[in-house]
Amino acid sequence: MAPRGCAGPLPPPPSPQTWVWPRKMLAMGALAGFWVLSLLTYGYLSWGQGLEEEEEGALRAQTGERLEPSVTAVSQPHLIFILADDQGFRDLAAEGVKLENYYVQPICTPSRSQFITGKYQIHTGLQHSIIRPTQPNCLPLDNATLPQKLKEVGYSTHMVGKWHLGFYRKECMPTKRGFDTFFGSLLGSGDYYTHHKCDSPGMCGYDLYENDSAAWDYDNGVYSTQMYTQRVQQILASHDPRKPVFLYIAYQAVHSPLQAPGRYFEHYRSIVNINRRRYAAMLSSINNVTLALKMYGFYNNSIIIYSSDNGGQPTAGGSNWPLRGSKGTYWEGGIRAVGFVHSPLLKNKGTVCKELVHITDWYPTLISLAEGQIDENIQLDGYDVWETISEGLRSPRVDILHNIDPIYTKAKNGSWAAGYGIWNTAIQSAIRVQHWKLLTGNPGYSDWVPPQSFSNLGPNRWHNERVTLSTGKSVWLFNITADPYERRVDLSHRYPGIVKQLLRRLSQFNKTAVPVRYPPKDPRSNPRLNGGVWGPWYKEESKKQKPSKKKAEKKQKKGKTKKKQKKERSFPNCHSGISRG
Repeated sequence: MAPRGCAGPLPPPPSPQTWVWPRKMLAMGALAGFWVLSLLTYGYLSWGQGLEEEEEGALRAQTGERLEPSVTAVSQPHLIFILADDQGFRDLAAEGVKLENYYVQPICTPSRSQFITGKYQIHTGLQHSIIRPTQPNCLPLDNATLPQKLKEVGYSTHMVGKWHLGFYRKECMPTKRGFDTFFGSLLGSGDYYTHHKCDSPGMCGYDLYENDSAAWDYDNGVYSTQMYTQRVQQILASHDPRKPVFLYIAYQAVHSPLQAPGRYFEHYRSIVNINRRRYAAMLSSINNVTLALKMYGFYNNSIIIYSSDNGGQPTAGGSNWPLRGSKGTYWEGGIRAVGFVHSPLLKNKGTVCKELVHITDWYPTLISLAEGQIDENIQLDGYDVWETISEGLRSPRVDILHNIDPIYTKAKNGSWAAGYGIWNTAIQSAIRVQHWKLLTGNPGYSDWVPPQSFSNLGPNRWHNERVTLSTGKSVWLFNITADPYERRVDLSHRYPGIVKQLLRRLSQFNKTAVPVRYPPKDPRSNPRLNGGVWGPWYKEESKKQKPSKKKAEKKQKKGKTKKKQKKERSFPNCHSGISRG
């Protein structure tokens, strides 16, 4: 197995500058309540008197257990991957290894598909948008998933939370894609308490599953984040820590609609902005995952990976400041993610990894850690980055294809001419090679959105630059090392040679792309036709039975008669024409 080839070396960036965390950014993070919150929610600092003791006491009362040291560890580590929805950039971990140049996709389905397959979305057909609940579509069945590969080497595999990789056929369900158990939702969003979701008027249904069946027993107003954390605790409580386990925890939080239990909401009443208060409150349950790992003897041999699945949504309490753009865009604010690794097995703890890492890299990295093998014929886009993260070595990755979406061609000024005859710049695409980032087409909303707690400052230069930088363009080039906020200057006119190299790289990638999978909606998907539940609806049409001998003869005779009539109709004036002659 080998990842697809990398681009050759490019000219050095003009006046590169090492990106250090601005003090202003950290100050804003603290004021907004997120920097401190991430330290709290992941067990690296104490909640203080109150919530932490209450949560720990509840867990001990529930299990009748007390914290014990880890049992004798197996050689294969326990793997815990936590994926949060619409997480903003500012949440950081105090310990472990922080990933400063970590990238995901701008929306849900693509990030999840790339994590579970190790492939860019152009290689799974999911280049355009997300998988919608009414579409007969899912992650292609010919892709070997991460849990399937881990099961091959003895792992118990469990998924808790949001799937969002399609479910129109039973074969698309999580338990058919490598997970021993599944507890969670199939769709991209829904109510945190009722677990119902309306895709459109008249298209509403229940969306909570236990393996392959609707989990009606939980239709009782339980907050999903707490419910998912409780399920993780149950899995750990019933699993032998001497046997390796893979936990994929895909929290619904913090996707809209922003909802949180009242007691947590009140705990963060010092945060003035109401949306931000709800946002902060929803994260508290994650602290219990670390607590349960310690309590049941898993922690000392565990690798915990935390990742957001896309940039934050400013209109729903998220913040990517000072990065440009937001969820759904290919600006840094939409794709540069919160990511860290926490583990007693790390060699360099409490450090920052500035090397390039992408969500596709977890597939080969985790399989390697699990002592598994990847078939030579599987072409991955991810790299094994464990030594990069744990030991501080250079990353094997030098480029990232953020995406090529041939359906999204809304850039009015895009053309082959603007792409030097190499690339049609009307196509939405984005690529990073070393320090350079190229965008074509319409990358999405391009403003810089300050944290909502500072929104009363009024219009400023950050907002006003959007108009001058975006009007009438279909190509942008930035030196991300020197200009991580994409706010200084577009370099596409200054360095046309680099633009051409990156356009050629896009063209090379595009030659390996598979056709886009984005079918029209199927009315059979309506939950009303499925007992009020979102779930598999598609059934292969049974093959038509061969007609009996008598029916076949009758059909053949009928066919000859029609053929004769057709022949006569073809020459209606033949004889009359001769008589006139």
